[in-house]
Amino acid sequence: MPLRNSRRHFLKSSAAAAALTALRPQNLFSADTKNLASDPLRPQFHLLPAKNWMNDPNGPIFWRGKYHMFFQYNPNSAVWGDMHWNHAVTDDMIHWKHEPIALAPTPGGDDSDGCFTGSAVNDNGTATIIYTGVKSVSADRATLRDGHHNFRETQLLATSKDPNLLTWQKLDKPVIEPPQDPNLTGFRDPFLFQIPTPATSESNSGPWYCGIASGQFKKGGRVLLYESKNLRVWKYLHPLAEGQWSGRESTDPVGSGEMWECPDFFPLGKKWVLLYSTAGSVFWEVGDLDPKELVFHSQTRGILDHGAYYAQKTQLDAKGNRILWGWITEQRPDAELLAAGWAGCMSLPRTLKIDDDNTLEMEISREVRSLRQQTFEIPNKLSATDRTSRAREIEIKNLSGEFFWMSDAKKSDFVLSDQTGPWLTVSTETTADNSKLTVNGKTIEIPATKHPLRDFSLFLDASVAELICDNRHAITTRIYRHPNGPLKITSATDEKSLYQLSAWQLQPISPNRLTT
Repeated sequence: MPLRNSRRHFLKSSAAAAALTALRPQNLFSADTKNLASDPLRPQFHLLPAKNWMNDPNGPIFWRGKYHMFFQYNPNSAVWGDMHWNHAVTDDMIHWKHEPIALAPTPGGDDSDGCFTGSAVNDNGTATIIYTGVKSVSADRATLRDGHHNFRETQLLATSKDPNLLTWQKLDKPVIEPPQDPNLTGFRDPFLFQIPTPATSESNSGPWYCGIASGQFKKGGRVLLYESKNLRVWKYLHPLAEGQWSGRESTDPVGSGEMWECPDFFPLGKKWVLLYSTAGSVFWEVGDLDPKELVFHSQTRGILDHGAYYAQKTQLDAKGNRILWGWITEQRPDAELLAAGWAGCMSLPRTLKIDDDNTLEMEISREVRSLRQQTFEIPNKLSATDRTSRAREIEIKNLSGEFFWMSDAKKSDFVLSDQTGPWLTVSTETTADNSKLTVNGKTIEIPATKHPLRDFSLFLDASVAELICDNRHAITTRIYRHPNGPLKITSATDEKSLYQLSAWQLQPISPNRLTT
């Protein structure tokens, strides 16, 4: 559950949100359904609630033939605050149906100030959630102190006997209390796992393990590991993994790397993968889990997505593939979010795998192909001149499209423009020292490749652009400018750099941008 010092993402508390509401004209906060349905910046096939604020994916689970997604939600405003668990369901991870709110704060309870991030599992046929509850306490009892809150974070449990997971029953007491440690930087965002048997990738019937995001002041972020036989009585073991503090002084322990948020940990192939968010980025690490010491030993490391992406969460799909979700954050001021009446959306599902060099790879899951409508194919057998000419005939309307192309690994440009000029620019350049990938002015360094070509996958959905290069380097971008007319390819590079291109006009999942 992100609770960071960031003017871009949210107000500091529901009280602050209420204060801001009182200071602004009432009509600024009440975007009606008609306005939401016609907002050209509102995504058309990414999951988001019908209105208001959303953030972290919570407890995604495949249950009785359907995919259930829960996520952080403010039912009262388009800025952060009053955290609930909202609920959506789908047959294919693409076409969603909104359901009633699943978890709400209990007045006077341990989650009275918010139901924060957590996980869902199948516990011998019972759907079970473990999540972080927060309540205001005195400063000496708080695990989260940021100058605005004194919150005590505890881990709570809820179960559902409803086949559609529409109703949940909470235990009345926390199942995991925070340690009494004055150097603790936080205690939230639990994830659950079991250790697979040697013969199968499926979890066995052995003990449950729970990892909880935490850290130590001036030491670094860490994941605290707990063990249980029944998900209700837990024993603390030790840190599963630890990081190093950057040395930068800050009142925000997440921003300084003294706190990890939203960790996830799972087997993939013959390795284990650790994901966590800190210091404004989402990191992946691939390595081994010591089966006796229960400590993760990292071998390779990288950034999961270099753009507007945070609070990652994974699940297994119906075929056993590891699916990655993430919160696509906003990059505009709170006043604009309040005026729009909505904020945030879920990333498209990404299928994960590990390459031979222990690099985490991802691609947009194949289920998204069901949205493809009109197809444009430009094969490599055409001359370079014909490829470039055909590419410039492609038009993507209504900001709903997909592109796949292959370009020269040394230098390439891919530019989408409307009638007034460039709207999205993707470029790569390799020198003797390094390789760079740039998307709309944001440049990241990427490893050089031995291959003569790089491939790119791009999805456009209103104000969201998700780009993945070589299945390894992702940049999610927010673009708050509705184009003047359809988008066309106006690549400015040598025509020989474009080797192959496919494009698709995509079909929205609903007729009114309300994604249900």
